[in-house]
Amino acid sequence: MSDVSSTTLVVSDASVKNNIATSIAHICIRDKPITKILCHVLNVMSTEAELVTIRCSINQATSIDYISKIIIVIDSIYIYAAKKIFDLFFHPFQKYVVAILRELLSFFFYHSDNHIEFWIAQVTPIDTFTKLLTLKPNPLN
Repeated sequence: MSDVSSTTLVVSDASVKNNIATSIAHICIRDKPITKILCHVLNVMSTEAELVTIRCSINQATSIDYISKIIIVIDSIYIYAAKKIFDLFFHPFQKYVVAILRELLSFFFYHSDNHIEFWIAQVTPIDTFTKLLTLKPNPLN
């Protein structure tokens, strides 16, 4: 298992309003922010917006030296987009998937212990002012 110093945490989200997708990702190592990615894309669906966010996040995380574990935290509604990364059948989002897989392939071949995890962020309203955030690993199955 990787130690904390070789783990990068990526928290991402995307939304689409008026045909403009806004994607944001925060990349942290040892509880310290390393970079923030903000991207606006025109005329895309929410799945594409999330795949763009995941692609940019993976690209940034794999370019950091000495990283062997990447944890990507996504909203539970975007688990569909994350599953598309590993879907080898033809679908409209293949251009994003190919780019993501190319970056992951380099990351995995660099060292056999390198790995990536997708975690689901579920927000549960407790009352009108308080929300509970639960993070849990998801095997994408």
